[in-house]
Amino acid sequence: QVQLVESGGGLVQTGDSLRLSCAASGRGFANYATGWFREAPGKEREYVAGISWDGDTIYYGHSVRGRFTVSRDNAKNTVYLQMNNLKPEDTAVYFCAKGLVVTILDREYDYWGRGTQVTVSS
Repeated sequence: QVQLVESGGGLVQTGDSLRLSCAASGRGFANYATGWFREAPGKEREYVAGISWDGDTIYYGHSVRGRFTVSRDNAKNTVYLQMNNLKPEDTAVYFCAKGLVVTILDREYDYWGRGTQVTVSS
C-alpha cells in the first residue's frame, strides 16, 4: 500500500511561485505514474499534470501549460510540481495520486493524498 502526502501549499500573490511536493511511503511508488489534480470550490476536479515512473512521459492540463512543471526524484520517493506565474484561478486544493499510466482520468488513479491548499490573491 502507498501513502501520499502533499506539502508546499500556501498563500501567495499573483505572479508568485510555489513548489508542491508529493512524498510517498510504501512499496513501488517509483514504478508508477503520478498525477496532480486540483479542486476549487464549486468546480469539478481538474487534471493539472502527470508524469510517468521514469519521467519520460509528461502531460499538462491546458490551463497550466507553460507555467507549471512536474518532475520526480525516485530516490526520494517524491514528485514535485513547480508552479510559476500563479494566478487567482489557480486557487484550489492540490492532490497527488498514483496510477499505472499518465492519464487525465481521475478514476485511473488508485491512491490519493489529502491535498494541500494553494491560495493566490489578486
